[in-house]
Amino acid sequence: MTEKFLSLALGVVLLALAVAVEAQQPKTIPRIGALLSGSPSTTGHYTDAFRQGLHDIGYVEGQTIAVEYLWAGDRSDRFAGLAAKLVRAKVDLILVWGTTAVTAAKQATSTIPIVFVAVADPVGSGVVASLARPGGNVTGLGTLGTEIAGKRIELLKEVIPRLVRVAVLRNVVNPVSVSMLKEAQLAAQAAGVQLQVVEVRESSGFESAFAAMTQERAEALVVLGDPVFLSYRTRLGDLAAKHRVPAIYWDSQFVEAQGLMSYGVSIADLFRRAAIFVDKILKGAKPADLPIEQPIKFELVINLKAAKQIGLTIPPNVLARADKVIK
Repeated sequence: MTEKFLSLALGVVLLALAVAVEAQQPKTIPRIGALLSGSPSTTGHYTDAFRQGLHDIGYVEGQTIAVEYLWAGDRSDRFAGLAAKLVRAKVDLILVWGTTAVTAAKQATSTIPIVFVAVADPVGSGVVASLARPGGNVTGLGTLGTEIAGKRIELLKEVIPRLVRVAVLRNVVNPVSVSMLKEAQLAAQAAGVQLQVVEVRESSGFESAFAAMTQERAEALVVLGDPVFLSYRTRLGDLAAKHRVPAIYWDSQFVEAQGLMSYGVSIADLFRRAAIFVDKILKGAKPADLPIEQPIKFELVINLKAAKQIGLTIPPNVLARADKVIK
């Protein structure tokens, strides 16, 4: 009886010790690597939106999940090296923004799950096999940026009925800008508008780009979607005002920075929703089985201060359709 009691007591003690040791072991938490354009000061509001999305689901950054943010600035050629760094760090998942970034991440790993935000044409650019079944290790949120590129031409035509010549600014480093340009050309042809394509590779080319628009007498400007442009939204808005060129952009952040108009999906909302994809994958879902999410709502934002600065009157019918008007 005594031996049995001692054995039982010893078992209880050993179990208690095991529980105590386990409790003292630091719990491993999921590690996310984020590959982003710009810098915390220029595009950090998007990471704030992602953090909010994680918080809404129940994650606490630094306690139940860890996120390492890597910024490429305006150097798209840095994505490959940064993606390789995340792979070497053996993160559990990679979050990326834009076509160039997701292409670099996909080339760096075929096993680590990748969630992309704001890729305009995921299938056409070869990022995924299909929207319904992406395949591979990549999934995420699109923007329909290619399909709606022409809509911005139509909006400019409504604002300036006698519009004849429109400049289109694109980053030649961004491969999806080719598809966007084709859509803009189709819309321009239907509206009876001539396009002047102005190409830049880096921010140092902005001044000469606007000089070329002025020389060719462009009456308005469409800025094609590209994360790098967003980092220089204030500078682009200032140049448009200086040259008195009505410009339409793809994100409301340009309009908040004194740009004239924007039409597109809320990128901040996409980052917030990206947290849902991250959560599903961390709980066992495979990226290959998570359909690409496409937006159903697009925002039209107008800045009347910017319009007044260049002597432009926005027609009432266009103002009435705006989701937000800055006065």
